[in-house]
Amino acid sequence: MSLPPVIAIDGPTASGKGTVASLVAQKLGFHYLDSGALYRLVALASEQEGIDTQNASELGILVPKLMISFKNSQIFLNGADVTEAIRTESIGLRASAVAVHPEVRLALVDLQRSFRQFPGLVADGRDMASIIFPDAILKVFLTATAAARAERRYKQLIAKGISAKLEDLLQDLQARDARDSNRGTAPLVIAEGAKVLETSDLSIDQAVKTVLDWYQSAIA
Repeated sequence: MSLPPVIAIDGPTASGKGTVASLVAQKLGFHYLDSGALYRLVALASEQEGIDTQNASELGILVPKLMISFKNSQIFLNGADVTEAIRTESIGLRASAVAVHPEVRLALVDLQRSFRQFPGLVADGRDMASIIFPDAILKVFLTATAAARAERRYKQLIAKGISAKLEDLLQDLQARDARDSNRGTAPLVIAEGAKVLETSDLSIDQAVKTVLDWYQSAIA
């Protein structure tokens, strides 16, 4: 029996890949995996447990103990709704720090692959096409300039009533890009065979349509 089809969407932070991936999943009636949320959950849980982000072995041991569930648009950690808690900038930075450890990434591999269920899956992250789903029927590398991504993140935070400085966001984003691209395990790369989608000047709807068109061509 063949495996369910996967659309793997990778890209740097704040590139819009999460929004695009979730909308593509909705349009196709597919399951959706926000792999970045998993790393944010590890970041939050390790903070709650007082585990240092440099302690790779303790972080690796922590992952299998976590009770994680996605229900509708809510995310639960050990029974608590942490949907908003994991979206703060501090947890985002912490997630990038814990994600550099091979122990953490290996511990999350099986969990991520378990989301592959019929009728299909749209997965977004940093290594969905290169490591987790190398056999994805469609691989997309979704990106935008650092300035465009910083401005998007700034508008998101202001809309939520969270104060932010555009300069600080840009610096944090560039630091995270460097860390994600240069880590030894599963660095952020354009996977072989991936289609690059530059979204600096595209609307969300245009980006979603492009991915859907690419998918239709892939299965034709």
